[in-house]
Order: sequence, then structure tokens, then C-alpha cells
Amino acid sequence: MVPYVWLRKAVICLGVLIASFSVSYGQSVDSLANKALNFPSKLFNRIKRKAGDLDQQLTRQTEKYLQKMARQEQRLKKKLAKKDSVAAARLFANSEQQYAAMMQKFKADPASFKSTNLSGTYQPYTDSLGTALRFLQQNPQFTSAAGKDAGLVQDASAQFQQLQGRMQNTEAVNAFVQQRRQLIKQYLSQYTHLPAGLDKEYQGLNQQAYYYTQQVQHYKDMLNNPDELEKKALSLLRQTSAFQDFMRSNSQLASLFHLPGNSANSSTPQAALAGLQTRDQLQQMIQGQIAPGGQGGMDALSQNIQSAQSQLSTLKDRLRQYGTGGGNIESPDFKPNNQKTKTFWGRLEYGANVQTSRTNYNFPTVTDFALTVGYKLNNRNSVGVGASYKMGWGSGINHIALSSQGVGLRSYLNIQIKGSWSATGGLEYNYETPFSSFKQIHNLDWWTRSGLVGVMKTVSVKSRFLKKTTMQLLWDFLSYQQVPKTQPILFRVGYGF
Repeated sequence: MVPYVWLRKAVICLGVLIASFSVSYGQSVDSLANKALNFPSKLFNRIKRKAGDLDQQLTRQTEKYLQKMARQEQRLKKKLAKKDSVAAARLFANSEQQYAAMMQKFKADPASFKSTNLSGTYQPYTDSLGTALRFLQQNPQFTSAAGKDAGLVQDASAQFQQLQGRMQNTEAVNAFVQQRRQLIKQYLSQYTHLPAGLDKEYQGLNQQAYYYTQQVQHYKDMLNNPDELEKKALSLLRQTSAFQDFMRSNSQLASLFHLPGNSANSSTPQAALAGLQTRDQLQQMIQGQIAPGGQGGMDALSQNIQSAQSQLSTLKDRLRQYGTGGGNIESPDFKPNNQKTKTFWGRLEYGANVQTSRTNYNFPTVTDFALTVGYKLNNRNSVGVGASYKMGWGSGINHIALSSQGVGLRSYLNIQIKGSWSATGGLEYNYETPFSSFKQIHNLDWWTRSGLVGVMKTVSVKSRFLKKTTMQLLWDFLSYQQVPKTQPILFRVGYGF
């Protein structure tokens, strides 16, 4: 009896501990849901600044895009007028005014963003952040104990919604341009012999439309990329039951799928999922179809599933390649240059390289440390400039002596040949005389020229700071003209950031 009594007491004590833990945990959750979360003011300033910058970039790119399309149509008009002036005048009547009116509407009337207007790719972070800002705007008690950040939340929310509305307006821009392109295409299809260059001008319209769609998608991806502060704020906010209820009723995903808990859409989970087949229903249907075929039916089903998976993978690759900006997805009839969708600063590449020259009678062992900055012309080619500093090490292990042996200025051109191999070349100017002050190197007559050509091997690196490593084998075809003669074959190791 004694062990039974002790066991019963132990069970009762354990139950009391579990109940008290549950109560305390529930109280902590409730207290979190009812107290101010004290978000830092810089969070809302950062959101406002990020949305404002993207809004300006999107507006600027849209204006440039519409101006280019208007100029492209005017060139088409001039070429078509050589064949049929009446048709050209009718086709392009007031086209410049139409593009200008579209731009004015885009700039002056950003659409009021509505969470139900979900098009293109679903952006989960953008949806969560937009819903969170609306929640904090309607519930200022969660921002700070005194509600002092209510104004910051309102400004950030207004700027964020304006950006989302502007992005929705890009759909109207795309629809307008698509309509113009279709109209021009119908006119041009009536002629069997078009003036020289007319087809090229029309292809220019298609290219501009493609790059604009990709640019808009790039801005959406930038908006959907949170920083650490925003991630922590959303993580903290998701722990509150009030925000969870608000998210279920007001997010884009809720409006799309009519999630349970959204009173505006459905009152019960069954009503929310009405019309969707359950897993059990699908299994019963599949078994009913393959049962008469026996093992042969199972084999046929497996083959069909593999074929379907292959087709889905192909479709996913196509969507990933051509973007998903909403609307019609068109396969470009040219080879896209993905660099054109990036900003000027986004097309820059930074690097450093090291080159050691051997010891000879005239020069000590010298190491060139260089920094470079390049501009990507397209996905395969880039040009750039750089500067180097030449450090001397002495003439051997027993005669180490650090010295400044010169400086250099360089340019380069990289052309990808195949895979990770590229042809590279450039022109360099080097000051190869020891110096103690930079005032000594201003005389250009003391600088020597180098003309370099060679090959480069690129190795990708998975690192936080380094993107790639390069190895270059170069021939200086101007080295034979130098007095004293410099090293003709050079080997450099570089790093890309």
C-alpha cells in the first residue's frame, strides 16, 4: 500500500506542476499580446526610406521606359511612311501624347493598394510587412507604451502602400504597351515586303517591354528581401494573438484562399475550402481508375507521374528564367542581357589581385597588389580599370628589405569563351622606380607601358565576402621594347567581391 500511496502523490504533484506551467505560459502569452512591443524608431524609418527609394527608382525606370517606347514608335513611323504614309499616320496618330498621358497617370495617381489585388508571384514577406504596418496603424498601443511612434508607423505604412499601389500600376503600363505592340504587329503583318530596318525596330519594342517586366520583378524581389531588424520585428509580432487574427483576415493570402477565420470571406472552415478535393477523395478516384488494370495500371500511372513531374520542372525553369511579373508571359525571341535590368551600381564588380615578379639583376622581388572595379556589359563580358602598388621584398631570404618599388594604372577587358574560361587583355602603365614620396611619380616620361593578353580561369567561391577566385596567365607583348627588359609572362591570382 505504501508504494501505491507514494505513486499516487507523485502523480498528483506532477499534474499540479503541469497545470501551473500551462497557466504561467498562457499568462505570459496573454501579457505579450497586451503589452507594447517597443519597436525601435529606426525600424519604421528604415521601412519608409526603403519603400521611398524603390518608389523613386520604379517611377524613374517607368518614365524612361515609356519615353523609349515613344521614340521607338516614332522611328517605326518614319520607316513605315516610306511604304505607306497614310497607314503610318493613322497607326501612330497621337502616340507620343498617349505615352505621355500614361506616364502622368502613373506618376500622379498611384492606385490605392488593395490586398485582394494579388497578381503575379506571391511575395510572402511583402504581404506580412504590409499587413503588419496596417495592424500597427490601427493598434498604436502595440508600438510603444505612450503611442509616440504612431506618426512614424503611419508615414511608413503610407509610403509602403503607395509603393505597392505603384507596382500595381505597372500592370496598366504593361497592358497599354501590349495593346500598342499588338496593334503595330497587326498592321505590319499586312505587308509582305517591309522597308529595311523596320523589323529590327519592332523587335526593339519587344526587347524594351521584356526588360521593363524584368526590372519591375527585380524591384519586387528587393522589396521582398527583409533585413535582420525587420525579421526580428515580424517574429515578435507573430507571437501576439491579435496580430495572428488580423493576419488571417487581412493578408493577401487570406483574401486569395478565403482562409478560416476571415469573417469577410467565410464563417466556417468547410465553407472556406468548399470545392477543393480532399486527399482521401483523390486517393479513391485514383484507385478506382487503376484497379481494373492491375499491375499494368500501376506501371502506367508511375510513367505518367514521371512525365508530369518532368513537364512541371520544365515549366518551373521557364517561369524562373522569364520572370513572373503577372500578365502574359512571353518567351523572348532574343538572348536577354540580364544586366540591363540592374542599376548602374548593381552592374559593378569589385576585385583584387596579386602578382609576384621574380628577382633579376635590375629589380628585387616585387609583389603587385591591385584593386579593380569593373562594369558588366552583359552576362559574359566586362570592362574595368584598376590601380596597383608595387612592394619590394629584397633579393632573397637573407636580404629582406621592404621598399616602395612603384605604382601602376591598368585597364582590362574580359570575354567569356566557354564555361569558366575567359579571354582577357588590357593596357597598363607602370612606374617601376623606387620612390619615397608620391611627388616623385608625377613625371609621365618615367612610366612604362604593358600590353597584356591571356586566359583567365574563374572558380566560384561560397563565402560571405568572396564571390569568386580568378587565375590569369598573361603575356606582355610590349615587354621586349622596355629597357631594361621586363618579365614577359605574368601569373596573377585574383579575388572578386
